[in-house]
Amino acid sequence: MKAAVTSSGNQLVSRFSQRFGRCDYFVVIDIESRDWVAIPNPGATASGGAGPLAAQFIENQEVEVVISGRFGPKAFSALKAAGVRAFVAHDGTVAEVFERYMAGELEEVNASTGPGLHGEDHLQ
Repeated sequence: MKAAVTSSGNQLVSRFSQRFGRCDYFVVIDIESRDWVAIPNPGATASGGAGPLAAQFIENQEVEVVISGRFGPKAFSALKAAGVRAFVAHDGTVAEVFERYMAGELEEVNASTGPGLHGEDHLQ
């Protein structure tokens, strides 16, 4: 199983990013082996639709869990449709956030955690 952590950099010691659709990188970690790879987020520079674009990218990487600070309505809907579970964290490095997930300390969300970029209503 693979988990993706939103990141501002391409290392495990990089700062966790609160942004899902516009994070700089996804650090994809194999939960069993702990092997990892940092992949630039194609949504980071998109002119629009960054959340759904990032969600499609996550699905294509065969990720089953994504950890971020905020999921907009369209991004969350796309993740849910792909069967990707969403968890929220608030701060730390990628490695620290991943270890909190492994320890069962992160909250799984079942709705978006913030309004969309264009002012959609908060769904939670």
